[in-house]
Amino acid sequence: MKPSTGKAQGEEGLRQSMSWLHTWSGLIFGWVLFAMFLTGTLSFFRPEITRWMQPEIQAQAAPTLESVTMAQRYLTEHAPDAKRWFITPPTDREPLIQLLYQVPKPKPGERGFVRVKLDPRTGQAVQGRETRGGDFFYRFHFELETAFPWGRWLASIAGMFMLVAIISGIITHKKIFADFFTFRPKKGGQRAWMDGHNALSVLGLPFHLMITFSGLVLFMAMLMPAGIMAVYENPRQYSDDVFPGFKVTPPRNEPAPLVALAPLVEQVEQRWQGRVGRVTVNNPGDAGATVTLTRDAADGVSYGRLAPYARFDGVTGAFQEGQDELSPTVRTAGVIVGLHLGLFAEPLLRWFYFLVSLAGTGMVGSGLVLWIAKRRQKARPGAREAFSLRLVDGLNAGTIAGLFIAVAAFFWANRLVPADLPGRPLWEVRAFFAAWGLSLVYAFVFHKRKWVDLLSAAAASLALVPVINAVTTSRHLGVSLPTGDWVMAGFDLTCLAGALLLGWMARKAARARKAPAKAGGKAAARTAAPAQVQARPQPDTQAQSVARPRAPVASAMAQATPSEAAYEPR
Repeated sequence: MKPSTGKAQGEEGLRQSMSWLHTWSGLIFGWVLFAMFLTGTLSFFRPEITRWMQPEIQAQAAPTLESVTMAQRYLTEHAPDAKRWFITPPTDREPLIQLLYQVPKPKPGERGFVRVKLDPRTGQAVQGRETRGGDFFYRFHFELETAFPWGRWLASIAGMFMLVAIISGIITHKKIFADFFTFRPKKGGQRAWMDGHNALSVLGLPFHLMITFSGLVLFMAMLMPAGIMAVYENPRQYSDDVFPGFKVTPPRNEPAPLVALAPLVEQVEQRWQGRVGRVTVNNPGDAGATVTLTRDAADGVSYGRLAPYARFDGVTGAFQEGQDELSPTVRTAGVIVGLHLGLFAEPLLRWFYFLVSLAGTGMVGSGLVLWIAKRRQKARPGAREAFSLRLVDGLNAGTIAGLFIAVAAFFWANRLVPADLPGRPLWEVRAFFAAWGLSLVYAFVFHKRKWVDLLSAAAASLALVPVINAVTTSRHLGVSLPTGDWVMAGFDLTCLAGALLLGWMARKAARARKAPAKAGGKAAARTAAPAQVQARPQPDTQAQSVARPRAPVASAMAQATPSEAAYEPR
């Protein structure tokens, strides 16, 4: 007799344990992760979104040396007493000269920073409509539009759960390579959702691991400060050592003219064989002034936050200190951070980032829907749906479809809110959250039709973004495509592509909603068929030899189920 191989109660294998962990770690923070993934996906085109949301501004990039000269001239005239100047030369993605300076005595409750954009051709300040632009999605991605530092803590905790869900999902899959090539949408129900979730997960698995782990590394100082606190007395000392290019030098309180910045930029660019990404001037007009040049983050993968720098005396122009090559440790940390930010990516690679990150968004969304599909398939026919299923399903519809509606509402508000209205950026953000909140309410009020209606509304909302742009501005597809204005045209075309995708999903949801009704009708017909056959008049060939059943027997036959009555002997 063979020994029993059954497992004791409560005992389970590693794969089963990881399946449970994968399911619940993905569900608990699934809605937060979906919002983080989608807004992070949009953040890869942060400058382009900002340019679309300020259609009044049209400029072309100019050479770096000319731009730095114009910036110094403007700041000398308009901010001679500022504590610090920050100059960002124009690029192909951001063709304007970006200026930021700190006033000496800010008002109570203000940091005292003033931001200005200059036209590189004229050197004049350019003023477009006030907007959060692409910065809203960028900040929401890791701060969730909450007060510091709670939003970052919540995003970090969600990232930890995401990392656990990815690793446990890898262990759970027996045939992870085969799942990449398996998709059976005609199966419907849980099987189709499972295949879609697996395909989206395997498609960008290396990217998902990289983006999740590197996101946690970005907040390493906040999450694990014990080592920093043991070595440094205050965070400022740590920042000066890790980010020497941002170091603040003290003034001497002695007036002195500032050296010309353009020759210093030219000198450093020749030495680096690369571009200068930022010029920082501490204490301009003071004898203790310093000029720090930081290399452009797009010049290398590891330059995202730890780019090489060079510091000069702000009066004589003499070289003080710098760092041309990064140490292996700093380069490794810089690569991890740089891969997450993607600032080095050229247009083709940036679109690859966008598409794979969008697949990650679909992975999180399909995982949330799959949680519902599994439990509905196991439910007894005709049983009332549990409150937990209705709650999760409502949150799924309101979060997934509602977030696309909110994004479209954010773009709508940018075009429809008056350009001179005070606090325009706040109204854009209010439109975003109002649309998202109404979608959540709709998902719970109209429980049966929520997916079809919300997905249809999301598709229509995105499709109308180019229409509203054409009505309110002169830079619509009819103009941007012929002139090669690919920022405006690409934005409108991407909205139309998103609308088509959401429209296809709405159509699938409508078919899935009709399918149970048809299946129920066919099942009822099959159930009623035996009873109808039994009710047909039969030739009474045995009427003379067999007596009819008595009343109690006939009553029992009438109460029997159709299948029992069909085979009931006469």
